[in-house]
Amino acid sequence: MGSGKRSLLAAAVTVVCAVTVLAVPGTAFASPSPTPAPSTAPTTAPDLTAPPATNEDLEAVREKLDELYHDAAVATDAYNAAEEQAKKQSAELVELAKKIVKGREKLDDLKDRAGAAARSQYRGGGLPDEAQLLLSDDPGDFLDGAGRVIQGQRATKGLLGEMTRTQEDLEQYTKDASAQWQKLENNRKAKATAQKKIEKQIAAAEKLESTLEKEEKERLARLQEQAAQRAQTAWLDTGILDDATSGKATAQGTQAVRYATAQIGKPYVWGAEGPDTFDCSGLTSQAWAGAGVTIPRTSQEQWRQLKQVAVKDMRPGDLIIYFDDASHVAMYVGDGTMVHAPRPGRTVTLAGAGSMPILGVVRPGA
Repeated sequence: MGSGKRSLLAAAVTVVCAVTVLAVPGTAFASPSPTPAPSTAPTTAPDLTAPPATNEDLEAVREKLDELYHDAAVATDAYNAAEEQAKKQSAELVELAKKIVKGREKLDDLKDRAGAAARSQYRGGGLPDEAQLLLSDDPGDFLDGAGRVIQGQRATKGLLGEMTRTQEDLEQYTKDASAQWQKLENNRKAKATAQKKIEKQIAAAEKLESTLEKEEKERLARLQEQAAQRAQTAWLDTGILDDATSGKATAQGTQAVRYATAQIGKPYVWGAEGPDTFDCSGLTSQAWAGAGVTIPRTSQEQWRQLKQVAVKDMRPGDLIIYFDDASHVAMYVGDGTMVHAPRPGRTVTLAGAGSMPILGVVRPGA
């Protein structure tokens, strides 16, 4: 490989690494040096006759791209989690607002009733109008009226107690709404932070790929495919599926697989849940929603909340969780194959279930 091309690739990888470090929050940097004066010397033209990159160089690019897209996937999971929480908190805020409105209406009504009772007793010298009408020379009528007075006083006391409780409820609703609003704002900030990281990681990956010529991109794609095939072969060679005890898919599992495979060819877009684009967990969560089963939105929560099963026991419709941080998820479709939304720039596709490091398998609807 010519020194010009090798230097270009090395510089590209170095720049991309620097960009990804700059994308990490909280990193400290020295003060920038003064901007050098523009040079009047002519810029050296790139060596267009340099031979293409070697497989070794492209392998380094492949590994760096895998790292960048993996980090983007982690940030996407954080974005999706913040989005999901924001949806829940918005719904809770709406419910709290309804409670506050109803509480105020109830309090106004109680105040009106209490005021009416107070005015009635005032006009009757402490007795309601109906009690005054019952007063007569007949002791029985008088005692009956006195009993009604006592009942009226108890009712007024009950009104005042209910007013106090309603006022306390309103105060609590207001406090809860304030707390929910703060959580909502925090999740909005988390979404924004995750979005920036996703965009920077993807931009860095695209910048690195842009340094390659067309023929080099084609060879890079072949290297990526070969790496996936090697991983799949190594996984199958362990014999993990030789003694598989997996049964047939359930009716719901079959529906989920049918939904997921029907999306093959649709583009990956981070944060997307269909119907035209998907990210990895958007595909799996929507596939199971189509089967009538609600599961968590993110791959990490799918791993944490759903029932875990042994890899040898997995059946079509089960979800395969990848990488130690559970940052990717796919759906098993049988015969050692899965369907997934891989990463930016790719489409929903079938692939070997062992083509990436498997963390474990989970079963929705169990």
